[in-house]
Amino acid sequence: MNISYKWLKEYVDFDLTPQQTADALTSIGLEVDALEEVQTIKGGLKGLYVGKVLTCVDHPNSDHLHVTMVDLGKDEPQQIVCGAPNVATGQKVIVADLGCVLYDGEDSFTIKKSKLRGVESFGMICAEDEIGVGNSHGGIIVLPDDAVVGTPAAEYYHLESDWLIEIDITANRGDALSHYGVARDLYAWLKQNNYPTTLHRPSCDEFKVDNEDLPIDVEVQNSDACKRYACVSITDCEVKESPAWLQNKLRVIGLRPINSIVDITNYVMMAYGQPMHCFDADMVKGHKIVVRTQADGTKFVTLDGEEHTLSDRDLSICNAEEPMCIAGVFGGKGSGTYDTTRNVVLESAVFHPTWIRKSARRHGLSTDSSYRFERGIDPNGVVYALKQAAILCKELAGGKISMQIKDVYPEPIEGFNVDLSFDYVHRLIGKEIGKETIKNIVSSLEMKIIEETEDGLKLIVPPYRYDVQRPSDVVEDILRIYGYNNVEIPTRLNSSLTVAGDEDKKYRLTNLLGEQLVGCGFNEILNNSLSKLYYYTDLELNAYPESSTVKLMNPLSADLGVMRQTLLFGGLESIMRNVNRRNGNIRFFEVGNVYKYNKEKWQAEAPYKAYSEDRHLALWLTGKRIEGSWIHADEDSSIYELKAYVQNIFTRVGVSAGALVVSESDNNIFSKALSYKNRGGKLFAEVGILNMKLLKKMGIEQPVYYAEIDLDALLKAVRNNEFEFEEICKYPAVSRDLALLLDKKVSFEQVEQIAFQTEKKLLKRVELFDVYEGKNLPEGKKSYAVNFILQDANKTLNDKAIEAIMQKLIKQLTTQLGAELR
Repeated sequence: MNISYKWLKEYVDFDLTPQQTADALTSIGLEVDALEEVQTIKGGLKGLYVGKVLTCVDHPNSDHLHVTMVDLGKDEPQQIVCGAPNVATGQKVIVADLGCVLYDGEDSFTIKKSKLRGVESFGMICAEDEIGVGNSHGGIIVLPDDAVVGTPAAEYYHLESDWLIEIDITANRGDALSHYGVARDLYAWLKQNNYPTTLHRPSCDEFKVDNEDLPIDVEVQNSDACKRYACVSITDCEVKESPAWLQNKLRVIGLRPINSIVDITNYVMMAYGQPMHCFDADMVKGHKIVVRTQADGTKFVTLDGEEHTLSDRDLSICNAEEPMCIAGVFGGKGSGTYDTTRNVVLESAVFHPTWIRKSARRHGLSTDSSYRFERGIDPNGVVYALKQAAILCKELAGGKISMQIKDVYPEPIEGFNVDLSFDYVHRLIGKEIGKETIKNIVSSLEMKIIEETEDGLKLIVPPYRYDVQRPSDVVEDILRIYGYNNVEIPTRLNSSLTVAGDEDKKYRLTNLLGEQLVGCGFNEILNNSLSKLYYYTDLELNAYPESSTVKLMNPLSADLGVMRQTLLFGGLESIMRNVNRRNGNIRFFEVGNVYKYNKEKWQAEAPYKAYSEDRHLALWLTGKRIEGSWIHADEDSSIYELKAYVQNIFTRVGVSAGALVVSESDNNIFSKALSYKNRGGKLFAEVGILNMKLLKKMGIEQPVYYAEIDLDALLKAVRNNEFEFEEICKYPAVSRDLALLLDKKVSFEQVEQIAFQTEKKLLKRVELFDVYEGKNLPEGKKSYAVNFILQDANKTLNDKAIEAIMQKLIKQLTTQLGAELR
C-alpha cells in the first residue's frame, strides 16, 4: 500500500518528519517497507526550462520539420529542430535541454546533440505527454506570454516533492488500505505519545440533490453476497482531464490519471478505502441496477476486452437486461465512462469478501477494488464515500446530482461486542499499564465504551475491524499502540519443566538421519508441496492414482494444482535442472509431507477423515560414485549403494534386520525395486531403479536410483524401543559357508528369513557373497554361496554346537525352499 506523506497530513495533524512517521507506523504494526522522496512527475522535470522561440523557418530537407532558434536565458540562443505543426515565432515553450532525461513509463531517454536531416539540434521543444504534465500530443506546449524565459519547468508548474511511504499491509488489516485508515492508527499512536493532534476528514455538508432527472432503481437479489448497495446519478458531466492537484496525488502513489470521473473514484478509494465504480448512465438499461448472479456459462467481456465465462457463484452488477460488471472485481466493456459520457451512475457497496476473492481467483483478475473487498471494508463508510465522490463530480466535472441516494441495506452490520477485563489485559501484556491508558487507547481506536466497571470494560468494536472480535484481539491492538518496546524484560524469568514427547523424539531422529546422510555425501533439497496434476493423470502410476490426489479449489496455476502424493517428482525436477547444468553426479535427500485422499473414508459429518498427511524421507542417487580420482577408476553409482544407505537408516533408528520383510515391489515407477515391510504388512520403504520411460518424460537420460521411506511409520515402530548396553563380546564369532542349489525364483531374502527364524539366539548375520547361474547347473536352478556368522556371548562355540546349528539350517532350507547342498 503506497501512502503519500502530504496526503496523510490532510487527515491527521502532526509535525513528525517522514522518517519519524515511518518509524511510528512500523511500531504499530503497519510495517514500512520503503520510504522514498518522489516527485509527482517522474524525474521532477529536471533539465526542462521555459524558452522563447526567436525564429522559426522550414527545414531545408523536410516538408514537416522546422528549424528554430530558442532563447533559454543563456548567453546565446540554441538551435532546435522541431516537428510540431503548431510551433511559431514568438511562442513561450517548454524545452528539454541537453542532458535532460525524459520518461515514457519505465523507459527513458536522454536528450543529446543530434542531426535531423543534416541540421544540428541542441534540445527538444516538448509536448504535454512527453514531460508528463498532460496527455496531449497534438503539438508542443504553448505557454502564456507572461512566462519568464529561463524559469525551470518544475518551478513554473509548481512541482513539489513528496515522500512515498510503502507499507506492507497484513491480510487482517483491510481497514488500513487507505490514507484515512492509516491516519486513524497514527492518530492513536500520537495521542498515546502525547503529541498534539486531531483526526479529521472532509464533511459532506456540500452534498445537495440538484434535481430528480435521473432516478435509478436498485434491486439486490443476493443479500448474502451483497450486504449493502448504494448509488447516485450525476447528469451533465464534462468528462475531461483532472486538475493538476488530483493528477499529482494519484501519480505519487503510482496510479495513472485517466479522466476526471475515473480519477475521482480512484481518489476516494485511496483516500477512504471504499472501492467505487462509475457507469455510463445511458448503459444502465431500464434505469435499474440489479445485483444478482448469472446462469452458469454466461459470457462476459470486461473493460480490457477479455471474454470471461461467468459461474453461478460470480456476483454481477446488471442493468434491466444484462450484466455490466463483475461485482467488486472488474467493469464490463462499454459500461464505463468515456470522453463522450455525460451522465454517470456512481456505485458504492459492501460485498462479501469470500465471494469477491473466489471470483477474482476464478477469472485471474486482481484489482485494487478486489484487493480491498477481499479483506473487508467499512460498511458505515459506503454513503460517506458516495457523497464525497458526488461532491467532486460537481466540482471537477460540472455535473448535477440528479437523484436521492439509493441505499439498499437490509441487515445493518453491527460492531463487535467484547468484554475486556483489566486483569486479563495486564496478564497478557505482562505489565500493568493502568486503566486510564487502556481506556484512552481503545477510545482513540474508535472502540466505544458502553459500560465500565471496576474489573473491566464492555466495548463495541467498529465493524470495519473484522480482525478484532475477541478480548485477545483488543489486547493486541492496545499493545501495538502502547508500544511493544515499552514492555520491559522482567528481572526474573519463570520456567517450567516439560517431558520430551513423541514429536521431540521424531524431530531428534529426523535430524540424526539428515546428519548421517550429509556425512555420506548427500545434499538436502526442499521442494514445494504443490505439484502438477499431470504427474498423476498422464504418467499412469499405479501407486499414485489421480483419485487419491488432494486437489486445490483455486490453484494459482496448473503447475501448482494438487498436493504431492510422493516426494519423487520434486527431486526429479531438481535432478533435471542440475543435469542440464552439467552437474550429473547427484546425491539428494528430502524430508517432507505427502498428502492423499481416500474416498472410502469420506464422512459428511467429518470430511477431514478422508485426507491423510504423512512425513516421508526420500533419497535420489544418479551419476558417478567416484569420478576423476587418481587412485581409483571412475565408478557408477548403483542400486546396491542406495540399498546400503537405506539399511543403514533402519539400523540407525533401531529397526533390526529380522523385523523387516523384504519383497519385490510392484510400484511401476520402478523397473526393479524392493519393498520393506514390518511383520504386520505396514510398508516402511521402497528402493529401486526408476523406470527409464518415466525418466525420459521428465527429460532425464541417465539412470536414477530412488528410495522413499515412510518416516511416520518407521519412527512410530521404534518409539517404544529401549536401548540396552552390553560389553563387547569376548568370545570369537564363527563363520560357516553353504553353497545352496535353489530354484531361480527363490530370493536371498527368503533364505535370510528362514535362517533367522531357525536360529534366533546365536545367528548374528547372514550374507550372500556369490551367485552362479549357467553351465553345469540343472535347468531353472541357481547357486547361492551364503555366509553365516554365529556367536555366543557367554562362551566359545565348539564344533558340536556349530554343527548342530548348521544341520538345523540345512534341514529348514531343504524343507521350505527345496535347497540342495553343492
